[in-house]
Amino acid sequence: MAEDTISAVTTALGEGAVGIVRISGPKALAVGETLFKAASGKALGAYPVNTLAYGHVYDTDGSLVDEVLAVYMRAPRSYTAEDVVEIQCHGGVQPLQKILQLTFAAGARPAEAGEFTKRAFLNGRIDLTQAEAVMDIIRSRSEASLKLAARQQQGQLAGELRSLRKQLVDIVVNLEAVIDYPEEDIEDVTYGRVQESLSTVCSGIEHLLAHAHTGKILREGLRTAIVGRPNVGKSSLLNALLREERAIVSQYAGTTRDVIEEQLLLDGVPLVLADTAGIRATDDFVEKIGVEKSRQLLADSELVICVIDGSDGLTDEDEAILEAAAGKPCVVIVNKSDLPQQVDLAQLRERFGADKVMTLSAKTLVGIEAFTAWLKSYVYGSKGTLGDGAYIQNARQERLLREALAGLQDAEFAAQDYLPYDCIVIDVRSAIDLLGEITGDTVQDEIINEIFERFCIGK
Repeated sequence: MAEDTISAVTTALGEGAVGIVRISGPKALAVGETLFKAASGKALGAYPVNTLAYGHVYDTDGSLVDEVLAVYMRAPRSYTAEDVVEIQCHGGVQPLQKILQLTFAAGARPAEAGEFTKRAFLNGRIDLTQAEAVMDIIRSRSEASLKLAARQQQGQLAGELRSLRKQLVDIVVNLEAVIDYPEEDIEDVTYGRVQESLSTVCSGIEHLLAHAHTGKILREGLRTAIVGRPNVGKSSLLNALLREERAIVSQYAGTTRDVIEEQLLLDGVPLVLADTAGIRATDDFVEKIGVEKSRQLLADSELVICVIDGSDGLTDEDEAILEAAAGKPCVVIVNKSDLPQQVDLAQLRERFGADKVMTLSAKTLVGIEAFTAWLKSYVYGSKGTLGDGAYIQNARQERLLREALAGLQDAEFAAQDYLPYDCIVIDVRSAIDLLGEITGDTVQDEIINEIFERFCIGK
């Protein structure tokens, strides 16, 4: 438990019906009672815990600040697992800031970014994956991302990781028993059994990593670039997906000269969608800048939509763009399917895969549904929907899991080669620590601080 008391506004700044000032720490009740005077005349601490009390907040000179409701939550049954007082006032900037300043005058200090959630973690109420899920809930871009974040906040991912970690601890315990008592005949511990146990844990980690991109996409959005040579219908496709005339469309090549970026939900999938300038050789100075931006965006994007004019056949420029996108996750859209076709679809599907080449008409919208279905299968897998299992939330968790998997695979190889048990234990212990870093069981202080600094003030 922290020895100091903190306070902050926990609702968004601006005008609203209600605003909340939260106070947390050992002096929370004393600070709250200094400000709040119940209409009944009773002290806030005299009310049953978790009960709203009606009254007013007064300034240090006795003048009225606002009509409010206040609630006292006694440790450990609060968000931070500390004593907490929350004051609900009218949601204007002035009453909130005035009440906040009065909490400081009464002995609280300003809360740092994410400090309430950090205290909940340090006090053992939640683990690190649950803490990270709090911000994922706040920043959810879709119903699916909210559902996933809520499941993580309830501890689903942590439960999976602790199960894997427990299996590794059991391996270490058994191996160290053999190492410490070599004279004992411990038949259960053999190289074959060690390999089997390690293989089971590796499979569990690989399953989590297989869905890593899903959690990341739902959390951050899928950065998607629409690329192609001029006048193949890139802007028309953007407008078709947005269902609005966002980009200028004309029959003249080179209309789009800069990157147009939009965020949208396509059937529940959050996209950060960028329409780029047509990629081609040009002497036009402004267009040349746009082309360079397009090439950079192609390189940086997580998904590339290569648009081809199906009525015109493949050109050298098309081939160059397809070649540049070949090393990245991409889908080939053969546009203008409402016109007579010149493109050899069979050849394209042989090169990129039958499921990654599709025809559509950005003009008539025929084929948009098929593209949406493909996108959902790309994000969620073959079922096209969010599964019930645990998902990795961010790059930090993915990196630690990959490092743990690499170490356990080394341990498997060591067991296969009948190396001393000590060598196996070293790799397994390292994996245990790495999994502990994800949940916060073994994480270093500087990493904790770095994570919570990304939170908003008041959370």
